[in-house]
Amino acid sequence: MIIRGKDKGETGVIKRVVRTQNRVIIEGKNLVKKHIKQGQGHEGGIFTVEAPVHVSNVQVVDPVTGKPCKVGVKYLEDGTKVRVSRGIGASGSIIPHPEILKIRTTPRPTSAGAKDTPMEQVLGKTYDAKTGRGMPSL
Repeated sequence: MIIRGKDKGETGVIKRVVRTQNRVIIEGKNLVKKHIKQGQGHEGGIFTVEAPVHVSNVQVVDPVTGKPCKVGVKYLEDGTKVRVSRGIGASGSIIPHPEILKIRTTPRPTSAGAKDTPMEQVLGKTYDAKTGRGMPSL
Protein backbone atom coordinates (compact mmCIF):
# COMPACT_ATOMS: atom_id res chain seq x y z
CA MET A 1 0.00 0.00 0.00
CA ILE A 2 1.21 3.50 -0.86
CA ILE A 3 1.16 5.69 2.26
CA ARG A 4 2.49 8.99 0.78
CA GLY A 5 2.20 10.84 -2.52
CA LYS A 6 -0.46 11.31 -5.17
CA ASP A 7 -1.57 7.64 -5.04
CA LYS A 8 -1.89 7.58 -1.22
CA GLY A 9 -4.16 4.79 0.07
CA GLU A 10 -4.00 2.67 -3.09
CA THR A 11 -2.65 -0.88 -3.13
CA GLY A 12 -0.72 -2.59 -5.87
CA VAL A 13 1.74 -5.34 -6.70
CA ILE A 14 5.45 -4.51 -6.67
CA LYS A 15 6.79 -5.13 -10.15
CA ARG A 16 10.47 -4.33 -9.63
CA VAL A 17 12.86 -3.33 -6.84
CA VAL A 18 15.71 -0.87 -7.48
CA ARG A 19 17.97 -1.67 -4.51
CA THR A 20 20.66 0.90 -5.37
CA GLN A 21 18.17 3.78 -5.03
CA ASN A 22 15.88 2.21 -2.36
CA ARG A 23 12.91 2.46 -4.70
CA VAL A 24 10.16 0.15 -5.95
CA ILE A 25 8.02 0.19 -9.09
CA ILE A 26 4.36 -0.60 -8.40
CA GLU A 27 2.20 -2.00 -11.18
CA GLY A 28 -0.21 0.66 -12.51
CA LYS A 29 0.66 3.28 -9.85
CA ASN A 30 2.60 6.58 -9.85
CA LEU A 31 2.07 7.02 -13.61
CA VAL A 32 3.99 9.81 -15.35
CA LYS A 33 4.17 11.00 -18.97
CA LYS A 34 7.50 10.35 -20.66
CA HIS A 35 8.59 11.94 -23.94
CA ILE A 36 10.65 9.48 -26.00
CA LYS A 37 12.53 10.52 -29.11
CA GLN A 38 12.19 8.38 -32.22
CA GLY A 39 15.17 6.19 -33.02
CA GLN A 40 16.20 3.08 -34.91
CA GLY A 41 13.85 0.19 -34.20
CA HIS A 42 11.37 2.13 -32.04
CA GLU A 43 8.82 4.85 -32.48
CA GLY A 44 8.79 8.10 -30.54
CA GLY A 45 5.98 9.88 -28.76
CA ILE A 46 4.50 10.53 -25.33
CA PHE A 47 4.10 7.39 -23.24
CA THR A 48 2.67 6.77 -19.78
CA VAL A 49 5.09 4.82 -17.58
CA GLU A 50 5.31 3.84 -13.91
CA ALA A 51 7.79 5.94 -11.96
CA PRO A 52 9.68 4.52 -8.96
CA VAL A 53 8.41 5.20 -5.43
CA HIS A 54 10.75 5.41 -2.43
CA VAL A 55 10.45 2.43 -0.07
CA SER A 56 9.65 4.71 2.87
CA ASN A 57 6.40 5.64 1.11
CA VAL A 58 5.07 2.05 0.86
CA GLN A 59 4.08 -0.51 3.49
CA VAL A 60 3.03 -4.14 3.53
CA VAL A 61 -0.71 -4.76 3.89
CA ASP A 62 -1.97 -6.87 6.80
CA PRO A 63 -3.74 -9.90 5.24
CA VAL A 64 -6.48 -9.93 7.92
CA THR A 65 -7.31 -6.25 8.46
CA GLY A 66 -6.31 -4.92 5.02
CA LYS A 67 -4.48 -1.96 6.61
CA PRO A 68 -0.79 -1.05 6.27
CA CYS A 69 1.44 -2.52 8.98
CA LYS A 70 5.04 -3.02 9.95
CA VAL A 71 6.69 -6.41 9.51
CA GLY A 72 8.22 -8.39 12.36
CA VAL A 73 9.93 -11.77 12.58
CA LYS A 74 8.72 -14.70 14.66
CA TYR A 75 9.89 -18.30 15.07
CA LEU A 76 7.30 -21.07 15.12
CA GLU A 77 7.47 -24.16 17.37
CA ASP A 78 9.16 -26.21 14.64
CA GLY A 79 11.88 -23.53 14.27
CA THR A 80 10.79 -22.01 10.96
CA LYS A 81 11.18 -18.26 10.60
CA VAL A 82 8.05 -16.36 9.44
CA ARG A 83 7.06 -12.72 8.87
CA VAL A 84 4.24 -11.39 11.06
CA SER A 85 2.31 -8.12 11.01
CA ARG A 86 2.95 -5.80 13.94
CA GLY A 87 2.09 -2.28 15.03
CA ILE A 88 -1.02 -0.45 16.20
CA GLY A 89 -4.17 -2.25 15.03
CA ALA A 90 -2.22 -5.13 13.46
CA SER A 91 -3.60 -8.65 13.81
CA GLY A 92 -0.24 -10.38 14.33
CA SER A 93 -1.00 -12.81 11.49
CA ILE A 94 1.61 -14.45 9.27
CA ILE A 95 2.52 -12.53 6.09
CA PRO A 96 3.55 -15.00 3.37
CA HIS A 97 6.60 -14.33 1.21
CA PRO A 98 5.80 -13.52 -2.45
CA GLU A 99 6.00 -16.52 -4.79
CA ILE A 100 8.28 -14.65 -7.20
CA LEU A 101 11.02 -14.56 -4.54
CA LYS A 102 10.93 -18.34 -4.20
CA ILE A 103 11.82 -18.82 -7.88
CA ARG A 104 15.54 -18.45 -8.54
CA THR A 105 16.40 -17.32 -12.07
CA THR A 106 19.87 -18.91 -12.02
CA PRO A 107 20.54 -21.96 -9.84
CA ARG A 108 23.52 -21.90 -7.51
CA PRO A 109 26.50 -23.89 -8.78
CA THR A 110 27.00 -27.23 -7.06
CA SER A 111 30.51 -27.97 -8.35
CA ALA A 112 33.70 -25.89 -8.35
CA GLY A 113 34.09 -23.71 -11.42
CA ALA A 114 37.14 -22.58 -13.37
CA LYS A 115 37.73 -19.50 -11.21
CA ASP A 116 37.20 -21.18 -7.84
CA THR A 117 40.29 -21.63 -5.64
CA PRO A 118 40.96 -25.28 -4.73
CA MET A 119 40.30 -26.12 -1.06
CA GLU A 120 43.81 -27.49 -0.38
CA GLN A 121 45.29 -24.17 -1.54
CA VAL A 122 42.87 -22.22 0.67
CA LEU A 123 43.76 -24.26 3.75
CA GLY A 124 47.51 -24.26 2.97
CA LYS A 125 49.85 -22.47 5.39
CA THR A 126 51.59 -19.52 3.74
CA TYR A 127 53.26 -17.86 6.75
CA ASP A 128 55.06 -19.28 9.77
CA ALA A 129 55.57 -16.81 12.64
CA LYS A 130 58.36 -18.79 14.40
CA THR A 131 60.68 -19.16 11.42
CA GLY A 132 59.53 -16.07 9.51
CA ARG A 133 58.99 -18.18 6.39
CA GLY A 134 56.62 -16.55 3.93
CA MET A 135 57.39 -13.00 5.04
CA PRO A 136 58.02 -10.67 2.08
CA SER A 137 61.44 -8.98 1.97
CA LEU A 138 61.04 -5.23 2.29
